[in-house]
Amino acid sequence: MSKIKEYSNGEVTVVWEAEKCIHSAICAKGLPRVFRPKDRPWVKIDAAETEAIVEQVKQCPSGALGFYMNNEADKTSEHLETKVEVLENGPLLVYGTLKVTHKDGNQETKNRTTAFCRCGLSNNKPFCDGTHVKENFIG
Repeated sequence: MSKIKEYSNGEVTVVWEAEKCIHSAICAKGLPRVFRPKDRPWVKIDAAETEAIVEQVKQCPSGALGFYMNNEADKTSEHLETKVEVLENGPLLVYGTLKVTHKDGNQETKNRTTAFCRCGLSNNKPFCDGTHVKENFIG
């Protein structure tokens, strides 16, 4: 069963899906007063403005962090520019909504940010599982 946690400040709710997390620490490095992996709860949702939290969540390379605006009329979470970014010594990040067709023909839709393996060592191909860090991937 997937572990999903939600953290809300009244304006925005941050959703964390533990099984998707590759522990890149981009959230903690980008907004350390909010994302504090050694603390419990690890998301201090009131430690920054909503806009800063949303911008940081959008940079999550695995899609483990997501968000939705609590005001139903605000559809901010549905709008994400499609772009591709190669992380140094890490995965290929694709931002946006994607339909992924696996080698067995099964399809799935990925939203927000998807991290694709570049090192070839992931146990969750085509997606990154963080193995590149343990194996000191350079690329």
